[in-house]
Amino acid sequence: MLTIRLIRIGKTKQPSYRLVVMEKSKDIWANYLENLGHYNPRSKEGEFAKDRIEYWVSKGAQLSKTASNLLIGKKVIEGKKSAVSHLSKKRRAKIEKEQAKA
Repeated sequence: MLTIRLIRIGKTKQPSYRLVVMEKSKDIWANYLENLGHYNPRSKEGEFAKDRIEYWVSKGAQLSKTASNLLIGKKVIEGKKSAVSHLSKKRRAKIEKEQAKA
């Protein structure tokens, strides 16, 4: 299965990311099929190929949650952001208890 994901590039403590299409089971340092853009989290700048992203999604490629949230935030694609972090059952119960109390 193909996936569109971010891979980290850049020096130590100076992260930068590429948005690439690659096989989901491959290591992130393996070769990718196509570079779809880049994102710099320090300056919040990014450049993405919207037409190529739409092409790969139409071919069945799935976006990772982080990549999807980034592209939705930058108005490249439409949709609703999804939760990326995972809450344990204990933590989730505590949050629900606090919300019910308030």
